Amino acid sequence: MALGRHVDVDKLIGECKDHRAFKHSHDSLELVDIPYASRYDNQQEVPRFRLPQDGVGADVVYQILHDELMLDGNPNMNLASFVHTWVPPQCEKLMMENLNKNLVDQDEYPAAQDIHDRCISMISHLWHSPAGSSIGTATTGSSEAIMLGGLALKKKWQERMKAAGKDIHNPGPNIVMGAEAQVALEKFARYFEVEGRLVPVTKESNYVMDPKKAIQCVDENTIGIFVILGSTYTGVFENVQEMSDLLDDYEKKTGISIPIHVDAASGGFVAPFAYPDYVWDFTIPRVHSINASGHKYGLSTVGVGWIIWRTPDHLPKELIFELHYLGETDYSFNLNFSRPAHPILSQMFNFLNLGFEGYRRVNLNDLAKARILSRALEGTGYFSILSNVHVPKPVAERGNFGDGDAEYYHEGLPVVSFRFTDDFKKQNPNLQQSWIQSQLRYYGWIVPNYPLPPACDDTEILRVVIRESFSGDLLRKLVEDIMSTVENLLKDQGPSFSMSHGAGNGKVKDKHAKWDSKKIKDNHKTHSKVC
Repeated sequence: MALGRHVDVDKLIGECKDHRAFKHSHDSLELVDIPYASRYDNQQEVPRFRLPQDGVGADVVYQILHDELMLDGNPNMNLASFVHTWVPPQCEKLMMENLNKNLVDQDEYPAAQDIHDRCISMISHLWHSPAGSSIGTATTGSSEAIMLGGLALKKKWQERMKAAGKDIHNPGPNIVMGAEAQVALEKFARYFEVEGRLVPVTKESNYVMDPKKAIQCVDENTIGIFVILGSTYTGVFENVQEMSDLLDDYEKKTGISIPIHVDAASGGFVAPFAYPDYVWDFTIPRVHSINASGHKYGLSTVGVGWIIWRTPDHLPKELIFELHYLGETDYSFNLNFSRPAHPILSQMFNFLNLGFEGYRRVNLNDLAKARILSRALEGTGYFSILSNVHVPKPVAERGNFGDGDAEYYHEGLPVVSFRFTDDFKKQNPNLQQSWIQSQLRYYGWIVPNYPLPPACDDTEILRVVIRESFSGDLLRKLVEDIMSTVENLLKDQGPSFSMSHGAGNGKVKDKHAKWDSKKIKDNHKTHSKVC
C-alpha cells in the first residue's frame, strides 16, 4: 500500500541513514546519493536544490542524470504527444556537429542562416504562396508562431482603424476561434490583450468550429479568425474555404475585410502530402498567414516551428528589427532572440532525405494505421470513434479514389479519438473511462483521457496520436493492452483498490475519476469567452 501523502518521504529516508551526521539533519533532506559511488571512488553527496560547493566528475554526473531520466516515460509509447520522437542517426550526427550554433549570429554562421532561408522557401512553395513574395521565419515550436501571426493581425488592424480615425482601445480588438483551440491560441489573446471569442463546438459540427457560427461573432474590431487545420481533440480539419467564402459575403455587405490565419500546427505537414487536392492554404486569397510545427508531422526534432506570411505587406514593419553588426545589416522578427540552429538543420535533413514522395509515404502509412486502429476499437463493441479519418466521404465526393486511398476518407490528422459506447456505459455505470488511461500506464502507454471543449465537456475521450515510429507490432500490442484493461476492469480487477471494487459493486467512489467542470470553470479564467 502506498504511503499517505502526509508523509514527508525525504525526511523519512534522511532519518533512516545510520551515520549520526545525517540524523535529523535538515541538509540531509536535500542531498542526492551518487549511484555507483564505490566504483567511482567518490563517496561525497551532492545537493539537490543548491549549487554544489565542489564539482563532481563528469562520469558520475552523467550516471546521476541518466538514471533519473530513466523514470520518464518512453517517448515512443507516448501516444498523447504530436511531437516527433525519432530521426535517422545521420540526422542526429548532423545536429550534434552543430549543437553550439546560435542562429541569430547570422554573420558567424551564414551557412546555417542560408539553410533556414531555404527551408522558408520550400515551405512557402509547399503552401502555394504567391511566387517570390512570401516571408517567414523559424520559431520555437508553433506556439511562438501563433504569437507572431496574431500580433501581425493586431498591428494591421490597428493601422486600418487609425487610418479610418477610429478608436483602437474602446471596445478594443477581438479574435475569433473555435472552442477546441489549442491553449497557445488562447494564450495569444490573454498575453496581447485581445478578446478571444470562442465559437462553441458540437457533435453536429464534428467537434470543430462551424464557420456559420463563427461569422456571427465578427465585427469591425475583429483582427482575424484563427482557423485550425487539425483539432488536437479529434484531428478534424476546420473548413478554411467555407470560412473564407462566408467572410467574402460579409465584406460585400459591410465593407469590412477580415483576414484568416491558419493554425496548421500539425496539419500543415499532413494536408499537402496526404490530401494534395484539398484547398486550405495560400491558394485562398483571404489566408494572410500560416503556422506549423516542424517537430510534429514535419518530422523534425522537438523545438522548431514555422510561420509564413502571404506577402511582406502582411508583416507590419514595426515587428521587424534591424540588427547591425560588423558593418552588416540583418533582420529579426522573432519573439525569441537566440535560437539553436540544429532543429532547423534537422528540418532540412528531412526535406532533402524524404522529398515530397517520402513525406507522402509517411503520412499515408500513418493514416492507414489510424484507420486500422479505429476499426479495431470500434469492432470490440466497447468503443465508439469520434475522429473521422476512417469514415468514407459521401459517394459524390470520392472521385476516382478507392478505399485504400487517404482521399477516399474525410480529411484529418492520423489521430484516433474514442470513448465508451452509450450502451457500454449504461451496462457498466460505475466503470470510469479515466481508469483506462491509468491502467495503460502500467503497460507503459501514455494515452490521455480528457473532456471535450465547452458545450461538449460532459463527454470524455481517449486519444491516440499515430506517428511515424508507431509500428504495426506496437499497434497490435496497444489494442491487446486496451482490451486486457477493459476486460480486467469488467472482472473487478484494476490497478488500484478503488478501481477494482468501484467498477463492480459501486461501493468505492474514486473522487478523481471525473473532471470537476464547475471547479475548473470557477478557478481557471482566461481572457477568452464564448461568443
